[in-house]
Amino acid sequence: MPASQAEPVAEACPLTDTEYAQFRKLIFDIAGISLTDAKKALVVGRLVKRLRHFGFTSFGEYFRYITSGSDPAERQMMVDLLTTNETYFFREPKHFDFVREIAAQHRRGAFRVWSAASSSGEEAYSVAMVLADTLGDAAWEVVGTDISTRVLERASRGLYPLERTGGIPPQYLKTYCLKGVGEYAGTLLITRELREHVQFRHSNLLSPRTDIGCFDIIFLRNVMIYFDAPTKRKVVANLLPFLKSTGYLIIGHSESLNGVTTDLALARPTIFQRIGTR
Repeated sequence: MPASQAEPVAEACPLTDTEYAQFRKLIFDIAGISLTDAKKALVVGRLVKRLRHFGFTSFGEYFRYITSGSDPAERQMMVDLLTTNETYFFREPKHFDFVREIAAQHRRGAFRVWSAASSSGEEAYSVAMVLADTLGDAAWEVVGTDISTRVLERASRGLYPLERTGGIPPQYLKTYCLKGVGEYAGTLLITRELREHVQFRHSNLLSPRTDIGCFDIIFLRNVMIYFDAPTKRKVVANLLPFLKSTGYLIIGHSESLNGVTTDLALARPTIFQRIGTR
């Protein structure tokens, strides 16, 4: 069990190479993320407050605690802290132009998009704004999933600091966003009408949940840069069963599917279409 929070914790709590190797293996086993030697300082910065919270005097104590099975919530906290990535609204705008183009051609059934590493929700809500503008009252839905429960809670609220909303086109700001007043000054809230079309669920790309249905477009952007080649192949293979027969997978501009799969064909730079039929 952790020490009392009243016990002193050393101001400087070094992370030894052996301890770092333990955390690297753990986060790889859980999330498939390969931490390089250069990320050691990041791990210290994100986890040291948890050591102080419990009164631990070493990262080894904290590691033994989160792997003991006695506190699953703290293990998830560790995952949250080490997997949270920066995102923002309408990142890589051409991808959203593509969503608009494909949605406008859609004729049958609900149009569905999956933000498969949704983080705090900016990507999912950006897609939702495009679909609301393009499809109006027609059936459409956006699903956002992430391994971090903490960012999913933020995403579900749809409340963001104003300084993080600069990428939203002015007409979308006016139509789909509410500027906070009073105690919410300096924030922006996604409208309830838009949020009702977006659902956020907890899921791991290494073993995705099976109850989310199939999609016309799947976003998997700026996450594969943290995976080694075998993990990339596994993750993409895990997503393919959720992609409709003519569906599209969108990746980040710094990423590649070379050597990852033969089931997708390049449609446009960073945009791949499924080959064959379901």
